Amino acid sequence: MQRCEWANSSPLETRYHDEEWGVPVHDDRLLFEMLILEGAQAGLSWQTILKKRAGYLEAFANFEIETVAGYSEQKIAELLENPNIVRNRLKVKATVVNAQRVLEIQQEHGSFDAYIWSFVEGKSIQNRWQQLSDVPAKTELSDKMSKALKKKGFTFIGSTTCYAFMQATGMVNDHVVSCFRYSEVC
Repeated sequence: MQRCEWANSSPLETRYHDEEWGVPVHDDRLLFEMLILEGAQAGLSWQTILKKRAGYLEAFANFEIETVAGYSEQKIAELLENPNIVRNRLKVKATVVNAQRVLEIQQEHGSFDAYIWSFVEGKSIQNRWQQLSDVPAKTELSDKMSKALKKKGFTFIGSTTCYAFMQATGMVNDHVVSCFRYSEVC
Protein backbone atom coordinates (compact mmCIF):
# COMPACT_ATOMS: atom_id res chain seq x y z
CA MET A 1 0.00 0.00 0.00
CA GLN A 2 1.52 3.32 -1.06
CA ARG A 3 1.26 6.33 1.25
CA CYS A 4 2.52 9.87 1.33
CA GLU A 5 6.19 9.58 2.25
CA TRP A 6 5.88 11.50 5.55
CA ALA A 7 3.31 9.01 6.87
CA ASN A 8 5.89 6.24 7.12
CA SER A 9 7.88 7.99 9.86
CA SER A 10 6.06 6.42 12.81
CA PRO A 11 2.99 4.32 13.62
CA LEU A 12 1.28 7.44 15.03
CA GLU A 13 1.81 9.35 11.81
CA THR A 14 0.72 6.37 9.71
CA ARG A 15 -2.54 6.05 11.64
CA TYR A 16 -3.17 9.80 11.49
CA HIS A 17 -2.48 9.84 7.74
CA ASP A 18 -4.61 6.78 7.02
CA GLU A 19 -7.60 7.82 9.14
CA GLU A 20 -7.73 11.60 9.44
CA TRP A 21 -5.37 13.73 7.36
CA GLY A 22 -7.09 15.35 4.42
CA VAL A 23 -10.61 14.23 5.31
CA PRO A 24 -12.96 17.23 5.03
CA VAL A 25 -13.94 18.43 8.51
CA HIS A 26 -17.12 20.44 9.08
CA ASP A 27 -17.38 20.20 12.86
CA ASP A 28 -16.50 23.40 14.75
CA ARG A 29 -14.99 21.57 17.70
CA LEU A 30 -12.71 19.44 15.53
CA LEU A 31 -11.79 22.42 13.35
CA PHE A 32 -10.79 24.30 16.52
CA GLU A 33 -8.79 21.29 17.74
CA MET A 34 -6.86 21.05 14.48
CA LEU A 35 -6.24 24.80 14.38
CA ILE A 36 -4.74 24.66 17.87
CA LEU A 37 -2.69 21.52 17.25
CA GLU A 38 -1.25 22.95 14.03
CA GLY A 39 -0.29 26.12 15.92
CA ALA A 40 1.26 24.05 18.70
CA GLN A 41 3.39 22.27 16.12
CA ALA A 42 5.21 25.47 15.08
CA GLY A 43 8.90 24.72 15.51
CA LEU A 44 8.24 21.10 16.49
CA SER A 45 7.57 17.82 14.70
CA TRP A 46 4.04 16.61 14.00
CA GLN A 47 4.95 13.37 15.77
CA THR A 48 5.58 15.37 18.97
CA ILE A 49 2.10 16.87 18.74
CA LEU A 50 0.46 13.51 18.00
CA LYS A 51 2.15 12.05 21.07
CA LYS A 52 0.72 14.89 23.16
CA ARG A 53 -2.73 14.93 21.56
CA ALA A 54 -4.40 13.01 24.39
CA GLY A 55 -2.83 15.45 26.84
CA TYR A 56 -4.21 18.36 24.83
CA LEU A 57 -7.67 16.84 24.75
CA GLU A 58 -7.61 16.51 28.54
CA ALA A 59 -5.98 19.87 29.27
CA PHE A 60 -8.31 21.78 26.94
CA ALA A 61 -11.62 20.13 27.87
CA ASN A 62 -11.83 18.08 24.66
CA PHE A 63 -11.45 21.40 22.82
CA GLU A 64 -14.91 22.56 23.87
CA ILE A 65 -14.64 26.08 22.52
CA GLU A 66 -16.78 27.85 25.13
CA THR A 67 -14.95 26.20 28.02
CA VAL A 68 -11.50 27.03 26.66
CA ALA A 69 -12.55 30.62 25.89
CA GLY A 70 -13.29 31.06 29.60
CA TYR A 71 -9.91 29.85 30.87
CA SER A 72 -8.45 32.28 33.41
CA GLU A 73 -4.86 33.41 33.86
CA GLN A 74 -4.70 30.97 36.79
CA LYS A 75 -5.79 28.10 34.52
CA ILE A 76 -3.18 29.15 31.95
CA ALA A 77 -0.52 29.09 34.69
CA GLU A 78 -1.63 25.57 35.65
CA LEU A 79 -1.43 24.44 32.03
CA LEU A 80 2.14 25.72 31.80
CA GLU A 81 3.03 23.10 34.42
CA ASN A 82 1.38 20.28 32.46
CA PRO A 83 4.04 18.01 30.85
CA ASN A 84 1.39 16.45 28.59
CA ILE A 85 1.19 19.54 26.37
CA VAL A 86 3.71 21.92 24.83
CA ARG A 87 4.41 24.29 27.70
CA ASN A 88 4.93 27.46 25.73
CA ARG A 89 3.17 30.48 27.24
CA LEU A 90 2.44 32.07 23.85
CA LYS A 91 0.96 28.85 22.46
CA VAL A 92 -1.18 28.16 25.54
CA LYS A 93 -2.42 31.76 25.65
CA ALA A 94 -3.14 31.59 21.90
CA THR A 95 -5.41 28.60 22.52
CA VAL A 96 -7.59 30.66 24.86
CA VAL A 97 -7.54 33.79 22.69
CA ASN A 98 -8.33 31.79 19.55
CA ALA A 99 -11.25 30.06 21.30
CA GLN A 100 -12.65 33.52 22.08
CA ARG A 101 -12.23 34.55 18.44
CA VAL A 102 -13.96 31.35 17.24
CA LEU A 103 -16.96 32.21 19.44
CA GLU A 104 -17.09 35.66 17.82
CA ILE A 105 -16.96 34.10 14.35
CA GLN A 106 -19.77 31.70 15.31
CA GLN A 107 -21.89 34.69 16.34
CA GLU A 108 -21.09 36.55 13.14
CA HIS A 109 -21.22 33.69 10.61
CA GLY A 110 -23.35 31.03 12.30
CA SER A 111 -20.44 28.60 12.58
CA PHE A 112 -16.67 28.52 12.39
CA ASP A 113 -17.11 25.91 9.66
CA ALA A 114 -19.06 28.31 7.42
CA TYR A 115 -16.44 31.02 7.86
CA ILE A 116 -13.29 28.94 7.46
CA TRP A 117 -14.55 26.93 4.49
CA SER A 118 -15.52 30.15 2.71
CA PHE A 119 -11.81 30.55 1.89
CA VAL A 120 -12.17 27.56 -0.49
CA GLU A 121 -15.75 28.37 -1.48
CA GLY A 122 -17.01 25.37 0.51
CA LYS A 123 -15.18 22.74 -1.58
CA SER A 124 -11.88 20.93 -1.18
CA ILE A 125 -9.13 21.98 -3.55
CA GLN A 126 -7.89 18.85 -5.34
CA ASN A 127 -4.16 19.16 -5.91
CA ARG A 128 -2.24 16.63 -8.00
CA TRP A 129 1.21 16.48 -6.43
CA GLN A 130 3.50 13.78 -7.80
CA GLN A 131 5.91 13.74 -4.86
CA LEU A 132 6.30 15.18 -1.37
CA SER A 133 8.77 17.81 -2.56
CA ASP A 134 6.02 19.28 -4.81
CA VAL A 135 3.79 20.12 -1.83
CA PRO A 136 4.12 23.77 -0.74
CA ALA A 137 4.46 24.90 2.87
CA LYS A 138 2.12 27.82 2.21
CA THR A 139 0.16 29.37 -0.64
CA GLU A 140 -1.47 32.67 -1.56
CA LEU A 141 -4.69 31.26 -0.12
CA SER A 142 -3.08 30.39 3.22
CA ASP A 143 -1.53 33.88 3.23
CA LYS A 144 -5.03 35.31 2.77
CA MET A 145 -6.48 33.11 5.54
CA SER A 146 -3.68 33.99 7.94
CA LYS A 147 -4.11 37.70 7.29
CA ALA A 148 -7.89 37.51 7.77
CA LEU A 149 -7.61 35.52 11.01
CA LYS A 150 -4.97 37.88 12.40
CA LYS A 151 -7.24 40.81 11.56
CA LYS A 152 -9.95 39.10 13.65
CA GLY A 153 -7.51 38.83 16.57
CA PHE A 154 -6.24 35.25 16.24
CA THR A 155 -2.67 34.60 17.31
CA PHE A 156 -0.09 31.95 16.42
CA ILE A 157 -1.71 31.72 13.01
CA GLY A 158 0.90 32.28 10.32
CA SER A 159 0.51 31.23 6.71
CA THR A 160 2.39 27.94 7.16
CA THR A 161 0.15 27.03 10.12
CA CYS A 162 -2.93 27.92 8.06
CA TYR A 163 -1.79 25.74 5.16
CA ALA A 164 -1.10 22.79 7.47
CA PHE A 165 -4.58 23.34 8.95
CA MET A 166 -6.09 23.36 5.45
CA GLN A 167 -4.31 20.09 4.65
CA ALA A 168 -5.34 18.45 7.92
CA THR A 169 -9.01 19.39 7.59
CA GLY A 170 -9.38 18.49 3.93
CA MET A 171 -9.72 22.02 2.63
CA VAL A 172 -6.94 20.96 0.27
CA ASN A 173 -6.19 17.40 -0.79
CA ASP A 174 -2.41 17.24 -0.59
CA HIS A 175 -2.02 13.47 -0.64
CA VAL A 176 0.34 12.69 -3.49
CA VAL A 177 -1.52 11.08 -6.39
CA SER A 178 0.20 7.71 -5.85
CA CYS A 179 -1.06 7.56 -2.24
CA PHE A 180 -3.99 5.20 -1.63
CA ARG A 181 -5.75 8.01 0.29
CA TYR A 182 -5.64 10.48 -2.59
CA SER A 183 -8.78 9.22 -4.32
CA GLU A 184 -10.49 8.33 -1.02
CA VAL A 185 -10.59 11.94 0.17
CA CYS A 186 -11.50 13.52 -3.19
